[in-house]
Amino acid sequence: MKNKKIIIIGGGAGGFFAAINLKEKNPTYNVSILEQTNTVLKKVKISGGGRCNVTHSCFEPEELTKNYPRGEKELLSAFYQFQPKDMIEWLKKRGVKTKTEADGRMFPVSDDSQTIINCFLKETKRLNIEIKTGFAVEKLIPPTDTNHQKWQIQIKNKPNLEANVLILATGSQPKSWKMLTNLGHSISKPVPSLFTMDVKNDNRLKGLAGVSVNNGTVWANDTKLNKENGAVLVTHWGFSAPAVLRLSAWGARELADKNYTFQMGVNWIEDTPKSTLKVLKAHREEWRKKQIGTISPFDIPNRLWKKLVEAAQIDLTTHWASLSNKQLDTLATELTQGVFKVTGKSTYKDEFVTCGGIDLSEVDFKTMKSKILPNLYFTGEVLDIDAITGGFNFQAAWTTAWIAAQNI
Repeated sequence: MKNKKIIIIGGGAGGFFAAINLKEKNPTYNVSILEQTNTVLKKVKISGGGRCNVTHSCFEPEELTKNYPRGEKELLSAFYQFQPKDMIEWLKKRGVKTKTEADGRMFPVSDDSQTIINCFLKETKRLNIEIKTGFAVEKLIPPTDTNHQKWQIQIKNKPNLEANVLILATGSQPKSWKMLTNLGHSISKPVPSLFTMDVKNDNRLKGLAGVSVNNGTVWANDTKLNKENGAVLVTHWGFSAPAVLRLSAWGARELADKNYTFQMGVNWIEDTPKSTLKVLKAHREEWRKKQIGTISPFDIPNRLWKKLVEAAQIDLTTHWASLSNKQLDTLATELTQGVFKVTGKSTYKDEFVTCGGIDLSEVDFKTMKSKILPNLYFTGEVLDIDAITGGFNFQAAWTTAWIAAQNI
């Protein structure tokens, strides 16, 4: 159908990517983006500290899906259609070069999110895609055989719009989910994901804000969650960094059920208590005349070492030779099995991610089309899909948007 009218609700990453790919493949289609605020691509702008973590250098679909607490199974076939390698090539063809950092995260070479935004805006202008800001959708009325053949879109304080096809790219917006439930879709209850842990009044952390270890392990006691490895950062309010954020993502629902009050274990040196005790005993012999507070036998900041020594009730001026086996055993426990009482959560910077959204069983992932309503497609976080930090959430948006565009 020439001049087919397609409206995309949501001026974020998924919405823009769907629009561009759709119009490029079908130049005769009338494609427009509706954004309720006055600013588009806000999340792209702030991602990666303003650098835009566009994707991750994981190019095997099976491995890639393991970074998604919600959506792992459904995204497998989707990533065989469009994955990080394809996104990198897509950007390259449009003059945006990318680079890979040591941890696999990928950014534009410019280290500036505006590069991605400019690329998208340039493409929408070239393809004559209309961007309408300040368009707040109030109600969606699906096509019916009797009254009308198109989607009716009611806009606040503006005339109604209609479309042959509708793409929802509204992210984690409760208003959109409510509209969809009214039309028969099911929504998995939204709860926060990717959050930091609050720990109050623990002497072991006082004065340590900014101190981190590169290879730590964290876990949540009395849960079914796996241990998570990686960097662990002490903040003014508790704990952050990749290991903690991964734990929050995989535990989004379970930790919400606990009202974010639980016992979190921390292994600062990623070693076993038995092996750690052996190292401590060996240094007791080697450093007999040295004071324990002056130097650590492990690759951790000295400020952290001193706090853990004191937590084991050992005076910092004690000579290694004077340490008892019991004292060393207690210190080994603090180093590898420290337990901290988490009393709440904090949002991770501005990169808020939600666990929850449209029930994935109601979406055909070969097309991203609704199984409930006609000519309705979805992309990005409006779905019950979310990932750990590292560029994976954007990749899910690119992939679902690309598939929707190809199938429309």
